[in-house]
Amino acid sequence: MATRQELSDFLSEVELRAYKQALFAVQDEHTALDIVQDSMMKLAEKYAHKPPAELPPLFQRILQNTIRDYYRRQKSRSLWVTLFSAFMPASGEKDTEYSDIPESLPLAQDFDQKNNPGAAAEQSQLIELISKALETLPPRQREAFLLRYWEEMDVSETAKIMDCSEGSVKTHCSRATHTLAAILEGKGVKR
Repeated sequence: MATRQELSDFLSEVELRAYKQALFAVQDEHTALDIVQDSMMKLAEKYAHKPPAELPPLFQRILQNTIRDYYRRQKSRSLWVTLFSAFMPASGEKDTEYSDIPESLPLAQDFDQKNNPGAAAEQSQLIELISKALETLPPRQREAFLLRYWEEMDVSETAKIMDCSEGSVKTHCSRATHTLAAILEGKGVKR
């Protein structure tokens, strides 16, 4: 059973990564924050009695389900908006600007940024390129890639969270890495 402090430490540790996952999925900062908050509340309310080792896969499953629930609700709302829009007067285009926050990702600790601002700028640009490339992936590929390589989960954990076979996880990850590599090579990033 996880203590209150262990649960708090886990949630603090996973907060930024979960936010970035949700942000990649929904592309709206406020919605991403709501999704992460809802996921954390569900974990704390329903699974606080679980051992600390079980918290990471449980939380990832809750997070992915909360993202899917968001899309289901959006699909229902969009149906009603479409039906009622015939009765509404036409209005101007709405700005849906998406602002990525690559600078909020932690930079690698392998070099001293103060002594090498060029390397820090280069890494910041690389993080931005990767963030934009991740946005282009289909949702299932992005989900598999983030769970496997960002959250460092194994294939079986990822398959359970995504509710698919291990072979599907491997296929999604393979396609995602090939697509990302091609995009980054197209931008001049060498392996």
